[in-house]
Parts: sequence; C-alpha cells; structure tokens
Amino acid sequence: MSAAPPVLWQPSAERVERAWLTRYERWLEQRLGRTFGSYADLQRWSVDELEAFWRSIWDFFDVQADGSPERVLGRREMPGAEWFPDVRLNYAEHVFRDRDPSAVAIRHASEVRPLAQVTWGELRTLTARIAAGLRAQGVGRGDRVVAYLPNIPETIAAMLATASLGATWSSAAPEFGARSVIDRFQQIEPTVLLAVDGYRYNGRNFDRTSQVAEIADAVGGRTVRFGYLDGSGFEEGFLGPASVELTFERVPFAHPLWVLYSSGTTGLPKAIVQGQGGILLEQLKKLHLHLDAHAEDRVFWFTTTGWMMWNFLLGVLLTPASVVLHDGSPAHPDMDVLWDLAARAGVTIFGTSAGYIAQCQKDGVEPTAGERDLSALHAVGSTGSPLAPEGFQWVADHLGTDTWLFSTSGGTDVCTAFVGGVPTLPVYRGELQAASLGCKVEAWSPEGRPLIGEVGELVITEPMPSMPVALWGDADGAKYRDSYFDMYPGIWRHGDWIELTERGTAIISGRSDATINRGGVRMGTAEIYRAVLALDEIVDALVVDVDGWMPLFVVLREGATLDDELTTRIARRVREDCSPRHVPNEVHAVAEIPRTLSGKALEIPVKRILQGADPAQAASRDSLRDPAALDWFADFAAQRSAAAAKRSASG
Repeated sequence: MSAAPPVLWQPSAERVERAWLTRYERWLEQRLGRTFGSYADLQRWSVDELEAFWRSIWDFFDVQADGSPERVLGRREMPGAEWFPDVRLNYAEHVFRDRDPSAVAIRHASEVRPLAQVTWGELRTLTARIAAGLRAQGVGRGDRVVAYLPNIPETIAAMLATASLGATWSSAAPEFGARSVIDRFQQIEPTVLLAVDGYRYNGRNFDRTSQVAEIADAVGGRTVRFGYLDGSGFEEGFLGPASVELTFERVPFAHPLWVLYSSGTTGLPKAIVQGQGGILLEQLKKLHLHLDAHAEDRVFWFTTTGWMMWNFLLGVLLTPASVVLHDGSPAHPDMDVLWDLAARAGVTIFGTSAGYIAQCQKDGVEPTAGERDLSALHAVGSTGSPLAPEGFQWVADHLGTDTWLFSTSGGTDVCTAFVGGVPTLPVYRGELQAASLGCKVEAWSPEGRPLIGEVGELVITEPMPSMPVALWGDADGAKYRDSYFDMYPGIWRHGDWIELTERGTAIISGRSDATINRGGVRMGTAEIYRAVLALDEIVDALVVDVDGWMPLFVVLREGATLDDELTTRIARRVREDCSPRHVPNEVHAVAEIPRTLSGKALEIPVKRILQGADPAQAASRDSLRDPAALDWFADFAAQRSAAAAKRSASG
C-alpha cells in the first residue's frame, strides 16, 4: 500500500454526531437490524443493494407521491434503467414543503444589486405569479421554458414555476453568445423564452437586446423580457396576481425536469434530459448526506445559470439550509469580492472552482485579512476541474485546519458528483474523500479490468436515478449509447481519468474530453473553434486551459499575418459567439496543430506539456499524423519555463 499523504482535516466528534449521514446510518441500522462498521461498509451496501438503498432514501426523506414506490427498478440494465415506474411526484412541491414563510430562503448580491434576501413566503408568491404567467402563455405539462437569465432569485423562481407546471426548464448564462444559445435552445423547441435586457460584469454593462432578438428569431416561441439592468423586472402584464395560489402537477418519475447541455466539444452540445424524480432523489441524498446542509447553513457556490452547479445549488432548497447567490465577476473590483460576500452574507459553506482557488493562491489573496469575519465559514467545496494538492494546502493554511475542504468530481450528465465530500471522513491532501452513496464507481483499464492504485477510466457499473432519461432528439437512443456506453457496453464511461486508492479515496487527473470552465461558464473547445475558424485567415486552431491561463494556437492561411488587428478580431469573435470569459489570454501562430492519425487534435497532451510534463510521456509520437508538430509546443513550454525561472531568480 502506498504511503498516505498528510491528513489536512479530521471531523470532530461533535461534527460526526450531528451529521445527516450519522442520523441516516442509525435510522438505517434500525431498519435493517444490522450495523455498519465504516463509511466504506455503508457505501458498499448502497451499491450492492441498490434497490434497498434508494428505497431507503425515499423513506428517510418522506418523498410525497401518488402511486406506490414498491417497485424501485422496473428495469436495471444500462442504458434504459427504469426507476420507480409506478409513482407520480413533483420536484417543486418538495422544495416548498413545510416552509416557514418568514424564514430566509435566498440571500443574493450582484454587480447590479446590493446584498438582499428573499423569504420563503416571498419566493412562493413570486413562483406562483410566474407559474400563472407561464400558464397564460400556453405552458403546460411537457412544454419547454428556456431562460437567458442571470444568477438571481427571479431565475430560481422561474425554474420552480416551470417544474410546478410539469413543464421542462433549460437555461443559459447571458454571457453566452447568441450562436451558443441557439445551438442549445433550438434543439428543444421552447414555448417561452425568458430573456434579460443585459448584465453587468467587471463593472461594465453589456446590452443583450440584439442577441435576444437573434435567439428569439431562431428558437421560436413567445419571448418574455426581463429588465435586469433597468430594474423593471418581468415585462408588464406577464406575472399573475399576487393572490394566485401555487399548485403542483404530479408527473411520472422520469418526466423531464430540465435539459442541461454538454459543452459542445464535438459538434452541437448534447441536450441532456434529466427526470423530476431522479434529480429529486439524488439531490435529497447528496445535499443532506454529503454536503451536510443544516438549518443554520448558508450555502454559496460560484456559478452561472449555464453550468450544472446552478442546478445543484438550487437543490439546496430541498434541505433546511438557505442559499447565497452572486452574479458578476469573481474578480471585480478585486479577488476579495467573493470573500467579502461570504463575510457579509454569513456564508457557512463556500463552493467554488479549483481554478478560483488556484488564482487566489497565485494572487496572494488573504481571505481572513483585516476586519473580514469568516468565523461562520466551516466548509469549502471545489469542483469544475481537479484541485491540485497545493490548493488543498492553501485552504488549510488560509482558512484553518478546522475548515472542511471537500473536492468533488461528477458531471453535467448526472448533475451530481460521483466522488467527493463525506462529512464523517478525514481529508487527505490532494485526494477526494470517497465515492458517493449509491454510486458504484470504479477505475477500469482499457480491457475492462478494475484497478486499485492505478489510473483508469472512471466508470459507473450500476445505474443511478439522475442519469439522463434521454438525449433530446435522440429517438432511437443511438447518441446516448455512443456518448456513454461505446467503450464498455452496459457500463457508463464518464470521460474522466480516476485513481481509487487503497484508502478508498480518489484522485481525478482530468477529463478525456475537452471542457474549459472559466468563471463558472463551461464552454467546449469545439464551440471556440467554430468561432475562431469562421475568420478567413485561420485554417486550424487548438485551445487549452492551463490553470487559468488560456492560450489559443492558430494555423494561418497562406499570406495571413497574426497582427494586432487579427488578434482583436479573434477576441471579438470569441466574445460574441461564445462568451467574454473565453477570450484567449494569448494567441500564437503555429505551422501545424498536432493531430492523431485519425485527425483528433491533441488538446490534453498539449495541456500536459504546457504544465511541464515530459513530451515523450504526454503523447505517443507513433500515433501522430506529423510527430514534428508536437515539437513546437515542447520548445514553447521550455521557453516559458525558462522565462519564469529567470523572473523568479531576479525578483
């Protein structure tokens, strides 16, 4: 067994005692008449006895539904697992169940609005009024409502209103360019588009009037305007009366709740359909037992409405905790803005990305500096990309060893984490704590052999309720099978490299697809390429994100020059078609993009080389169309490293 890295956090006896997980485990032991010796034993039972586990989640959280939950799995095989086929329920009904109207549900701030709060009574009234407005626009069960809205309470209310009607929700951040939004929303043919007038980022207002017109023309349906910058809110006449009652349409377990999207790394983004019941059960489990959200908790996660973490954060409303929202730049007016918000809003669980933690480390941010009071903060979550061991250490050093850092890894495809936080286990430097309950995660070799202590493909060998019920428009399921079950038939292959240790912890070393997450906006490289290659001067391109630095490499058409004017046009095109956050930090002209014999660009090997990996280990030269194409990147990485060393020595 390999030596364990240092333990950075250990839960106190008090924390273990009050954990939702402990409460659930004791309840389960009474139910089963047996005891679990460890979390590993409980996790193993949860995947070996899959139906008993998910039925226990149903009963422990007292899920309300019509029909009988006796049949947990109608079909077990993947793809096509059929969960709770005899019930009808509603996600939004559980969000609003047994709420004190005077209690705070949401705290929110943005570059447009000061810190404020919304009570449960106010949220229910707004949700009911939006639901009435949508109903008046013809929205009913099965219709689609799409939103081009920022991360504000009105967007949460609109999603809950949509779910209450049995309709299907989908959202995109206002930073997304029109083409990216059209590529998403056009696939699902919405009945109503909720669209913002503009947004503010880095202290600047961005008018989206022309983009909304372009989107509305392409996707069809009725457009309802929301005045965010001008403060006017939903357009006059849309909202129902303040006295309207909120009602809930109970629908089958697999009825579409929302559509999320892959990042478009190959062609159009996949439209991922997730069911009301599957998301409800997964979020009840994850946000209670793993996030450990209690009534006194105020949970923040930096995200936009175009990333699955927004949907994840919304799920906190299923717990006794409240949520904290932020809309705007995480670095305006400086890198202290989110820590300031955490202090002012009394955040207890602070969720962010690995990239943000790395940037704080790089910029010398001191979260507890001066009079900033973070005494309420007891947990930090990280996701979006692997968190380096140095990031783990930075959190321990700057927020204290009594702060629980839980790094998580999952995906849009399931809107949850496969591996990550467990509030009753220690945190080892650089490692994710354990596999989630109900998730049979393994590392497999290319031949399908389970691995321990070695890097392999992250696979899920048993179904999960939040797996997609379908991909939109994929009538015969071929795209679904090709997306997740192409390598190992009947086994979900996620696209991550994972190592499961002898300790039961996990190490994620990156994705085998190519997604770039910057400031909470996820964008596939294919979408960036579509924007860049639309310029006549560029014939090929490669982009990577290296710890927050995003260089773009381009092959120019014969006779073209990479001057300031072309660089400016590249930036403008990416800003308009994709998002401002994905404008490259640098643009470099190269003779050739390194590709495999089958034509696949070597994004991950190039990224590893730029991070300092040995080029000979990053890619097999025998598999390349032109092995010499990789040499330029090796030389470029060496020059950057030498320049960095020189700067360090001189300063």
